[in-house]
Amino acid sequence: MERIWAPWRMTYINNAVPQEGCIFCKAWEENADRERLVLARSEHSLIMMNRYPYSGGHLMAAPARHVSDMNDLSDAEMLDLMQCIRRAHNLLKAVANPQGFNMGINLGKAGGAGIEDHMHVHIVPRWNGDTNFMSVVGDVRVIPEGLLETYDHLAEAIRAGVAKG
Repeated sequence: MERIWAPWRMTYINNAVPQEGCIFCKAWEENADRERLVLARSEHSLIMMNRYPYSGGHLMAAPARHVSDMNDLSDAEMLDLMQCIRRAHNLLKAVANPQGFNMGINLGKAGGAGIEDHMHVHIVPRWNGDTNFMSVVGDVRVIPEGLLETYDHLAEAIRAGVAKG
């Protein structure tokens, strides 16, 4: 029998506390980027890691303003958000060398939005063979690196100027 060791998960299990309020608004307002997994900020948007990733390096870009629909964004906000998406894409290409990407916006509960009130865009790196029997049979995803380790690698690359928008 194969064993999967993921000791970093214990930190999550022991510290999992339901959060009140909007994670994107808190990330924008607070000066706790590593704790909130914020990698970059622009004039109108931010890039942060997904705390519950589909794959290692799963990022999200969100407007600073709390809106649930893209039609509520000004042209400047929409352009800024798209530039953040491009920056996140370039960052992952440079650091993680994925073979593809899934990018998407889930609007509304019926559209699959886990956070309905603050629109955001998922940037998910993909590799050939990254979906295996664990996801299909066990409804389990194996992420090979802890969140903060991944955060540190990506944040270092941003500081070094690797990912330009």
